[in-house]
Amino acid sequence: MRSEGGIFGNLDWSVVLIYLILITLGWFNIFASVYDAESTTSMFDLSINSGKQLLWIGTSLILISIILIVDFRIYESLAPLLYALFILLLLAVRFVGVEINGAKAWFQFGAFRLQPAELAKFATALLLARYVSTTGVKLSNFKNQFVAISIMFAPIALIMLQPDLGSALIFFSFSFALFREGFPPVYLLTGLSAAVIGVLTIVLPMETVAVVVLGVGVIWVLLTSRTVKNILLTLLIVLASIGFGFGFDYTFDNVLPTYQKNRILVIFYPNTIDQQGAGYNLNQSKIAIGSGGLTGKGFLEGTQTKFGFVPEQSTDFIFSTLAEEHGWVGSLVLVALFMVLLFRITAIAERQKSQFARIYGYCVAGIIFFHFTINLAMTIGLFPVVGIPLPFFSYGGSSLWSFTIMLFVLLKIDAHRTQVLTRG
Repeated sequence: MRSEGGIFGNLDWSVVLIYLILITLGWFNIFASVYDAESTTSMFDLSINSGKQLLWIGTSLILISIILIVDFRIYESLAPLLYALFILLLLAVRFVGVEINGAKAWFQFGAFRLQPAELAKFATALLLARYVSTTGVKLSNFKNQFVAISIMFAPIALIMLQPDLGSALIFFSFSFALFREGFPPVYLLTGLSAAVIGVLTIVLPMETVAVVVLGVGVIWVLLTSRTVKNILLTLLIVLASIGFGFGFDYTFDNVLPTYQKNRILVIFYPNTIDQQGAGYNLNQSKIAIGSGGLTGKGFLEGTQTKFGFVPEQSTDFIFSTLAEEHGWVGSLVLVALFMVLLFRITAIAERQKSQFARIYGYCVAGIIFFHFTINLAMTIGLFPVVGIPLPFFSYGGSSLWSFTIMLFVLLKIDAHRTQVLTRG
């Protein structure tokens, strides 16, 4: 798929092809999600989401042209400036942004809106890659670990103030790149343990969770060396875990807003949450997906879709449109496209001669993987509804711009991978 002959000859055209297929399929499904046989005249109509998305696609193609024209070294050089800019925008949106669905996360420009959190992912990926690739920075050093984590958590903290849990979660995807570069596994183990304890506190009484954690600690001591140091360390971890469990339990019951709490509870107790309230979106999405069967009902023939039973169907729940109208076969094609895309991005990252380029490539792969996995899990009831779009597929200019910029910056850098990146 590669040949000599300038930037266009060196582009990874397999990734470009998958990108074009995804945005085209997304555009058709956005049209299907808003189609009304009585009032819709054309998918090019700028008054509906498909027409607006076409404008975003057009501007994305312009952005691609700019990315491919400018010097590939500029992205590493401008990383600190871009990061600072989007930190300021995340601060500003809290005060001058418009509030939608309880989150003050968008700037309004006439009929269009821009979400700085989407583009902040790109800036964070660049700065994280620049810092970790700096000569002398070793992720085995605690100071360097702290700086890398701070680069991740600064935008997370500002986004949580909006509040927008879904967008904040995506920034944890940068952990993939950090672990690839030697981040200590203990952080991963700690994060997974915290997640397990959090889930247990939701489904079990806290007293039972404490007993389970204590039991695991005892088993660990019995299976490993029973030195005083090991016993004391295990006891400390057990006490910290139980303390975290009580804190999580209190926060979930007394601090978390009711609507967010219900979005989580509906995953574990689908039959006890009001199906016309917190459980409505998920229930309607699952009905639409299940009704698609093997091959679907056909383009523009989905009843759940046509009659608007699934809220936010052109954005967060766009997968339910595809699954209802194109069935299991269409869903499998979509999953296969994303799997191939992720495989290619990972391969691109691994073949880079520059550490900066490799880290950035893994950041891009992590972001797309998180979005893809969480979005599909949301629509089928395996993850709480947190408002995460499907990359290149969901309606939304900020999202499409963000993914387009991240992907094609990687392709631009990859096209020059035989050259040495130098900082300016």
